Amino acid sequence: MKPINIREKLTRFSDHWHPHRIAAVNDMQVLLAKIKDEFVWHAHREEDELFQVLRGTLYMQFRDRTEVVREGELIVVPKGVEHCPRTEGGEEVHLLLFERLSTAHTGEVTHEKTRTHYPEI
Repeated sequence: MKPINIREKLTRFSDHWHPHRIAAVNDMQVLLAKIKDEFVWHAHREEDELFQVLRGTLYMQFRDRTEVVREGELIVVPKGVEHCPRTEGGEEVHLLLFERLSTAHTGEVTHEKTRTHYPEI
């Protein structure tokens, strides 16, 4: 039971679209990620996802609209909703993610950006 310094944890990695676990809460995980450009369209059949923007601006694309999520804001993507996170202008965005331990990185989609393991930092 020690405080977790999010800023310090973010200095430990530089790869994009590869979340790192910083904590677990019951059957949920807290992840940090750095993102840049566009991810892959996907959905999570059984899990909601929470994205909190720590730095930058996230553009959460849905099939019918794009929501702009700014630093200090969060968005929850309900289970089953297809989405595709992205950034603009080459900006690197830092995110805190909160999701079930069982949540697959890209849902049922297999892509070169798919990760099956989240390293702990």
